[in-house]
Amino acid sequence: MAMAAGPVQEGEPIVDINTTPLIDVMLVLLIMLIVTLPPRRDAVSLDMPPPNPPPPPPTPPPSINVHVASNGDILWGAELVNAGQLEGKMKEQYGTDPDTSIMIIPERLAKYRYVARVMASAQRNNLYKIGVQNPH
Repeated sequence: MAMAAGPVQEGEPIVDINTTPLIDVMLVLLIMLIVTLPPRRDAVSLDMPPPNPPPPPPTPPPSINVHVASNGDILWGAELVNAGQLEGKMKEQYGTDPDTSIMIIPERLAKYRYVARVMASAQRNNLYKIGVQNPH
């Protein structure tokens, strides 16, 4: 739609060209050209080197399972230990790998003080990755 600048008297024809239909026709022709172009067949083929195999996943740090019985007995794996032996085993384990984690598995009726002793012992021996399994 053309607009006239300045005074236009009524009944005078507008002599400016209307470019809207021309732009519409050009857009349609451009879209038709894009759609009808054949896909490129002369693409450059690249000889890529074979991918390197991914490195093996790192071995997880060792985990210690400590069972706490309801009567206060502590099992290091399957071995019954007292508080002093527990400290020694934790020091020994931490010396081999500082990323060692400890999983405390209390019995359902074990008192919290028994579990807290094991947790305090682990903390004294710099074992800070401590997990407590929910008793069933």
